[in-house]
Amino acid sequence: MTWLDISLPVQPGMTIFDGDPPVRIELAAAISRGDVCNVSRLDLGAHSGTHVDAPVHFIDGATGAEAIPLDSLIGPALVVDATGLTGAITAADLPGLEIPPDEERLLFKTTNGSLWDAPRFSREFVALDASAASALAAAGIRLVGADYLSIAPFSDPAPTHRALLEAGVVILEGLDLRSITPGRYDLLCLPIRLVGCDGAPARAVLRPRS
Repeated sequence: MTWLDISLPVQPGMTIFDGDPPVRIELAAAISRGDVCNVSRLDLGAHSGTHVDAPVHFIDGATGAEAIPLDSLIGPALVVDATGLTGAITAADLPGLEIPPDEERLLFKTTNGSLWDAPRFSREFVALDASAASALAAAGIRLVGADYLSIAPFSDPAPTHRALLEAGVVILEGLDLRSITPGRYDLLCLPIRLVGCDGAPARAVLRPRS
């Protein structure tokens, strides 16, 4: 089966979360300038594009990106059809999404996909509120993925993040699920091993499960 890339292309001018560093990629060495090879310099925030949040992102003194458990990032995943919901997804909304009780990795497909075509970051995106995050953590979910640059509402990000991170739930943000049909997949996501960092860019791919 073909692997489907659900990662955002990292490039200058891409959509970034309000206040985050812009993405810059430039040649530090260039064959055209007489150097023996091309070597690029990267300047970007740890939460640029598709990325994984580390606990220290919202919990001071917690572990960094190098300690994110890989077994949470690799394995069966359910792409949840949440396109019928707007604003904040609450715990009361979860039963209507018909999530089986044995799922461990959830990727929420919402109407956020259209925002990737917008010229700038939008503060009006579908996200999980603290009640939904707490309910998912209590249900034993190991990973939650979002199809925009934050899992949490822009106006109040801390409670959602803390409810998940304090419970050991891995947060995967910045997914491009526009071409993905809701259903069961194999997920493979590997964040860069950035020691002590609050997040890490990642490549995430899905493979349909038979």
